Amino acid sequence: MRTSYSALTTYQQCPLRFKFQEIDRIRVPKGLEAVFGAMIHNCLKFMFERTPLYPTLDEVIDRFRTIWQNKEITNLNFEEDKAYCEDGISLLKNFYRLNQPWNFNALELESRFEVLVSEQENEEKHVLTGIIDRIDKISNTDIFEIIDYKTSRRMPSQENLDKDLQMSIYHLGISRRWPHIKPENIKLSLYFLKHGEKITTSRSKEDLEKTKDFVIELINEIKKRIENNYDFPPHPSPLCDWCGYRPRCPMWKHLYQSKAKEIPGQKEIEKIIKEYFDLKSQNQKNSKRLTELQSSIYEFMAHENVERVFGENCYLTKTLQERFIYDMKKIKEILEEIGKWDEVAKKKQFSILKATKKKPGA
Repeated sequence: MRTSYSALTTYQQCPLRFKFQEIDRIRVPKGLEAVFGAMIHNCLKFMFERTPLYPTLDEVIDRFRTIWQNKEITNLNFEEDKAYCEDGISLLKNFYRLNQPWNFNALELESRFEVLVSEQENEEKHVLTGIIDRIDKISNTDIFEIIDYKTSRRMPSQENLDKDLQMSIYHLGISRRWPHIKPENIKLSLYFLKHGEKITTSRSKEDLEKTKDFVIELINEIKKRIENNYDFPPHPSPLCDWCGYRPRCPMWKHLYQSKAKEIPGQKEIEKIIKEYFDLKSQNQKNSKRLTELQSSIYEFMAHENVERVFGENCYLTKTLQERFIYDMKKIKEILEEIGKWDEVAKKKQFSILKATKKKPGA
């Protein structure tokens, strides 16, 4: 299987978005944040290109202004357009002030790589691809530094960075290209442009082997879903705000449908949802009516093929739980044969008593 770090991350964040993007190949326009980030990356690449002299700060800013004026996104009002343009210029000015390009030895910019990952059991091979923003060679040392620019505001903790899949895959990429470099001589850094902060991590040989195992596990999970025609479920999160697939996602499409056209039963379902929330906030005597409303909501969801419905000021989401179903008769027979049934049964009884014992005083 041929895949990339970004595709695997998309799958981890939301399997359904992965399906739309990587399997169905449904193309959607890039969001504003993605477009803005791409423009900043373009200017930073230009900043470190020596032809034969490094560009001045004014040249870098002029490049950003030109790219920004020619952007494809046109639905910004004047204030939004001005704010984003000024933000981009500010980021570039601060970065240039702290990182004059002639003080660094940038070996490669936007460097593409491929990593071969092999499964030991069946010798199946997978290819991981990616693009590294910048690779530096630290002067007078044997240290190489991978640098990835981030325009997002949120900075991860050091603990999370030490486990970050992107950094691990990038390390594998540079190790495959230049196998003579020792793992301990590779630094992995994220540079957060909004804060002017760089955080750095590293990987050991053991870390890299764990990364390969994890990547293979993810790939096999994806392949299993495809081969068995399993669902790729949506995972609602704050990242939904930047997702271009919301109008076709079962968690969001009802919101877009209700705005775009008059859906049969829309006004009625809004009343039902409102009553559902009103009753939910009252006492348990309304449980019967809540069950009836829930049934009506499920029917509407099934009819409209959605997994989230929106009322006037609220919404309801259907969640599915996977549970193992056991044949207790067979389990009892097996455990009795090995003399373990009484022990297990006692433990089960005790755990139930323990769990319910606190109920009266809760």
